[in-house]
Amino acid sequence: MLRRLAHVRNWVFDLDNTLYPAASDLFGRIDVRMGAYIQRLLDVDAGEARRIQKRYFVDHGTTLSGLMATHGIDPHDFLDFVHDIDMDALAEDRRLARLLARLPGRKLVFTNGDTAYARRVLDRLGLGDSFEAIHDIHAAAYVPKPDPRAYAGMVAAFGIDPAESLFAEDMARNLRPAKALGMATLWINNGSEMGARDAAPDYIDFETDDVGSWLERLLENEHD
Repeated sequence: MLRRLAHVRNWVFDLDNTLYPAASDLFGRIDVRMGAYIQRLLDVDAGEARRIQKRYFVDHGTTLSGLMATHGIDPHDFLDFVHDIDMDALAEDRRLARLLARLPGRKLVFTNGDTAYARRVLDRLGLGDSFEAIHDIHAAAYVPKPDPRAYAGMVAAFGIDPAESLFAEDMARNLRPAKALGMATLWINNGSEMGARDAAPDYIDFETDDVGSWLERLLENEHD
């Protein structure tokens, strides 16, 4: 497997449910906050708020994008509110930190969240020094994955060659645009909500249920 990826110089990772297990259910806490935000914004009950939230996620890529397009909300206000959660569900992952350090080339985070939240997650995981930079939703001008423009913007921002890059992500549908650009793709198929939606082998090169285990297998024969 390492030989198949010998060309990779840029390792790009999604954040949520990719760098930590979906079983941590950190996003479940964010989900609750999103529902509360929509209830307050639109004066609807919890059931209707959830219906709206999930429809926007499917139709617009993120709930935020749907709320911005439909209701003109302030993205900073929304992100500050929904990310105001406790990180106690996450644990330090020293193995993953060691494995990331062994990867040759650049390591980047590409997330539909914001940098402030991503930094909190990475610090909690012990990965605060593992990545060169974070490309967040603000940097993407609020155009989220899987919109191809988000990927083009990330590639341009860091001056990377997609043909020398790998993208790892738990949402299968978010791998399609990366593959279209010429990136190798890794699906973290760990049971995250709607993670398997639109999954297809034509744009998924590798699959695992745990990114640390996959990297361990990748690097175990690096000196052969």
